[in-house]
Amino acid sequence: MKTIEEINEKIKKGKVVVVTAEEMIEITRDKGTKKASEYVDVVTTGTFGPMCSSGMFMNVGHSRPRIKIGGGKCYLNDVPAYCGIAAVDIYIGATASPDDDPRNTVYPGAFKYGGGHVIEDFVNGKNINLVATAYGTDCYPRKKIETFINKNNVNEAYLYNPRNDYQNYNVAVNLTNRVIHTYMGVLKPNMHSANYCSAGQLSPLLNDPKYRTIGIGTRLFLGGGIGYVAWYGTQHNPNVPRSPDGLPRAGAGTLAVIGDAKQMSGEFLRGASFIGYGATLFVGIGIPIPILDEEMAYFTSRADEDFYAQVVDYGNDYPNREPKSLGEVSYAQLKSGKINVNGKEVPTFPISSYSRAVLIATTLKEWITSGKFQMTNPVEALPGIGAGIKMNTLEERTLESA
Repeated sequence: MKTIEEINEKIKKGKVVVVTAEEMIEITRDKGTKKASEYVDVVTTGTFGPMCSSGMFMNVGHSRPRIKIGGGKCYLNDVPAYCGIAAVDIYIGATASPDDDPRNTVYPGAFKYGGGHVIEDFVNGKNINLVATAYGTDCYPRKKIETFINKNNVNEAYLYNPRNDYQNYNVAVNLTNRVIHTYMGVLKPNMHSANYCSAGQLSPLLNDPKYRTIGIGTRLFLGGGIGYVAWYGTQHNPNVPRSPDGLPRAGAGTLAVIGDAKQMSGEFLRGASFIGYGATLFVGIGIPIPILDEEMAYFTSRADEDFYAQVVDYGNDYPNREPKSLGEVSYAQLKSGKINVNGKEVPTFPISSYSRAVLIATTLKEWITSGKFQMTNPVEALPGIGAGIKMNTLEERTLESA
């Protein structure tokens, strides 16, 4: 057994052994899990994909005379921000769209610019046009302001993402006879394409499937800067089908994460437009996994052929909440460029970037090796298997039945 404190001492002394999850696969094949656990101290992971449940808080500072944006209206580059909080605190969500965006009234909508793009522009140091209106009070008399803000002249700006880094996810296909536009991208009719979104063997939570080392307070790579796990993410559901050794075979755990947006970069936070669906934000996350014992060496050495995802029809079953699977496929099969579903060969397309995930894992490895980044002990574990979590659904209820 090792401890995180012991690993941090090795980091301070420049004696730590850090490898990426890709490298750990080869090391374990060569040495076996026991020797690998003794040799390796930390395994770094990475993922870079669209994460709609993301956004940024900022405090823009007080004007003269003061204005109470809280309770009023606020726009950043014409994209509405949420201002139902204090006077000059606002939150811009990744999926927010300008009021005059036609959305899907002209189908499929382009969604050329939204909240995710504002966040990318902000972390890249660009000037953001702020327009705010308020109702005026004795202590906040001003009713309108228009100005420009950037990451150098606001007070605080931090990313707070309620649901990031899905532990696993669906493979999306389309059984209808028309093209459909989804958050999994454009899906060709009659199952002529299969889209997936995961780094597979590099994905952080797949490398810690039982949440032994990743928990509330875990320090991580977020958007090019340093962040933390703030809580378990919305829709965190550890109670999904798993392999005998505990690897999830469907969407399972999620993370709520937080970090200083002023440290971040558009290289790892990228606004995106999903035709016919909406705006979003591609987020880069990397989490170090301490190799405390042989079990953690085993989990961090699982390869794409060990991880399976469910194939789901997004033409009918998903939108109508029909809990069906057309089968399951491994990430090795997905990355080969084609899968077989019900006897049909289907081309596969990733909507996340594996090459960027490799860059994140490699960058985090360099941070740790150089002593820039140390590990943290979680202050509380994430809810695991048997925690009693149950996913609720939104039903049309009467007051009496609610």
